[in-house]
Amino acid sequence: MIRSTILTLLLLTLPAGAAEPLAPPAAPAERFPKPDRPVAEIVAAQWADPKERDRADEVGQVARLMRIGPGQTVADIGAGSGYYVMRLSPRVGPQGRILAQDITPDYLSDLERRVAAERLTNVTVVRGEAHDPRLPPGSLDAAVLVHMYHEVAQPFGLLWNLAAMMKPGGKVGIVDADAIPSRHGTPPKLLRCELAAVGYRELSMTTLKGGVGYLAVFEAPPVDKRPDPAAITPCRDETTRIR
Repeated sequence: MIRSTILTLLLLTLPAGAAEPLAPPAAPAERFPKPDRPVAEIVAAQWADPKERDRADEVGQVARLMRIGPGQTVADIGAGSGYYVMRLSPRVGPQGRILAQDITPDYLSDLERRVAAERLTNVTVVRGEAHDPRLPPGSLDAAVLVHMYHEVAQPFGLLWNLAAMMKPGGKVGIVDADAIPSRHGTPPKLLRCELAAVGYRELSMTTLKGGVGYLAVFEAPPVDKRPDPAAITPCRDETTRIR
């Protein structure tokens, strides 16, 4: 236990620019069922014009609703261009930590350069996998998945593995559009079903101001309360098959 705690502290204090996993592999993707819906392609490092998002105070809305503040460790899963990373870094302050995780090499390289240029000493860029964020166990106060859930090829594996990385009571916030995956969104009913299938408890569902989508906040299940991967039943939603 002491060795695990020391390892976690060392990993969280790695300098920005080390785009490597921060933890050993968790449960492999093949243990989980595939989602019974389309999965959108990853097409861009950012979802929309940053100026429009700033005018809507997108990050501010999310941070207030999730109560993200000084001293917290927050993971941006699928960080892309780093839109949330740059704006959450000052919110958690020098005693906090932002783990900017992604799976796309070009995005990670660009993000490393941007973090270094902005001298964000509380940010660590992390390489993960589509089904596994590869973050230290029990390290996160919060995790955000922003306009990317519909692109996750193995959502059940990702959610199951992510649960072990959350601190007790830690919050997982998913920002997405109320649209079908082929139009780069996730219907809220489908999202609720998939999160519930992995044992997540919904805390709130809020339509964000400024037309930037909705925020769904969940509490991850304790490690010993997660369902057996083989027992997870995919959620079928006919609306996702509309073209």
